[in-house]
Amino acid sequence: RNASGKLERATLRRLATDAVIWHAQLAAMPPPIHAVVSDVHARQTTLQEMAATLLAEHPGELILCGASLGGKLAMEAVRQAPQRIKGLALLGTNARPETEAMRSLREAAIDMFAQGRVKTLLTVNLPNAFHPSRVQDSVLLQTYLDVVLRAGAEQLIRQNRALMERPDARLHLGEVKCPTLVLCGDSDRLTPPDCSREIAELIPGAQLVLIPECGHMLTMERPQEVNAALLAWLAVVAPAPPQIA
Repeated sequence: RNASGKLERATLRRLATDAVIWHAQLAAMPPPIHAVVSDVHARQTTLQEMAATLLAEHPGELILCGASLGGKLAMEAVRQAPQRIKGLALLGTNARPETEAMRSLREAAIDMFAQGRVKTLLTVNLPNAFHPSRVQDSVLLQTYLDVVLRAGAEQLIRQNRALMERPDARLHLGEVKCPTLVLCGDSDRLTPPDCSREIAELIPGAQLVLIPECGHMLTMERPQEVNAALLAWLAVVAPAPPQIA
């Protein structure tokens, strides 16, 4: 618990994104949860530094909810301070280290970002982040594109490099003791469901939920389904206090 006595939940972001992608989830959070969207991923250069900063800036017991990069950050935070993490929700993420094939793709993307071709590359790859049924939703796609463009080339380069050097989180997941929810879109092309199944198999007692007809941006694509899963999990992790008649 933090200094005010509230149980705090730090919602961690995806690569180069901000609180916009968590809008529907933040609006649904019940008491006694004090929801915070951390920006440590925008200020540090490695996952280890991001996790250490998160833990330093949010003292006390934490419930961590992270998507994609945020999920990797949450897994690193629970490795660094397992006694402080009271719940873990991992959305559309991957515990494996970088592959050589993905490293080459990121290096090529970094070159384009450095050349000022951020929007060109993002626009081409935008459909890969969503379920095919949502790629014609121009408002949804533009909202996401605007979020990443606001982050800018420097953040994109720095965070991709952090992902390239990330540790193998699978090595410590068997030691996680807190209630864990693993959530993934059933059609996620960026972190396929097998990545989530692997995480759920490694963490004792973890719950796996696949969101139907959903891609990588599950908090924006299927907010109602994501909220239902998160609220059911939170009811176990941080139950509401009893009502006094």
